Amino acid sequence: MKTKTKFIFTIFLIFSVIQILQACSSRDASSNTLKTIRLDYAYYSPTSLILKHHGWAEEAFEEDGVKVEWTLSQGSNKALEFLTSNSIDFGSAAGAATLITKSKEVPIKNIYVASTPEWTAVVTKDASITKVEDLKGKKVAATYGTDPYIFLLRALDEVGLSEKDIEFINLQHNDGYQALLKGDVDAWVGLDPIMATAELESGATLFYRNIEFNTYNFLNVREEFAKQHPEAVEKVIAVYEKARAWILENPEEATQIIADEAQIDLEVAKKQLERTNFDTFIPSEEQAEALLAAGDILQKSGVIESKVNLEETVHQLIDSSFAEKQGK
Repeated sequence: MKTKTKFIFTIFLIFSVIQILQACSSRDASSNTLKTIRLDYAYYSPTSLILKHHGWAEEAFEEDGVKVEWTLSQGSNKALEFLTSNSIDFGSAAGAATLITKSKEVPIKNIYVASTPEWTAVVTKDASITKVEDLKGKKVAATYGTDPYIFLLRALDEVGLSEKDIEFINLQHNDGYQALLKGDVDAWVGLDPIMATAELESGATLFYRNIEFNTYNFLNVREEFAKQHPEAVEKVIAVYEKARAWILENPEEATQIIADEAQIDLEVAKKQLERTNFDTFIPSEEQAEALLAAGDILQKSGVIESKVNLEETVHQLIDSSFAEKQGK
């Protein structure tokens, strides 16, 4: 009896282990099944606004039973925070800001160029400030870690100054604009469409512009998501491409949609689009060179650690393979 009982117990144990393994396998398969895709949209990213407005992402994923969730990014820093914390799968951010995040070994990839904007400049309402040198000793607002902040560092460096020569005030984009209006800061490094609003509605002056210091509007993806769901990444780029092409073909309608979505004046939306180019979408050496140039000043300023290999980091960040498939 003891032998029989032992045999039955062994069979029962084996059967239980098999059931547990099957359950684990089932859970693993279930966890890899895409149920929701999380995208961000941003007022500084016209392509994302057009995509969201038309519902093309929802249409593309409907047949797969995948739900689309949208999150508003108030700045590149927020989009990158969301990616880092796994709150979104795709995030729109400036190239140089993305490089800062990548330098901290955050597993993200730049897979698409949503636009080539001139979306930042140094702005003031003070008539005595007419050149970058005049910022010495002044209060200057920008959002740390975003393209405007990096633009400020590069502008200062160009004339032999650094962040230490000004009183830097770290404020989110709209808060920086409000501080400028109230006179709490002497200058603000803005971001469209808020910068266009300042220019058209408050009489502010863009006294220093340099399109070469603006980096691209990248669409980034979490590396883990790209590995698990490459077909979904391709589908997201396809709908982004649909939105980019639509803007080029329908600029007036696009302007109106952007004005409505961002709740800004139509003239402000026009000014924003005037400063935005949509001709490039595949990340390439052109973007890599722009990031390396921005990375040099970021390393010099201590924002990126000196031990970071910039060239290696840039090429780890840029992945053109998904966008190239759309170009064929």
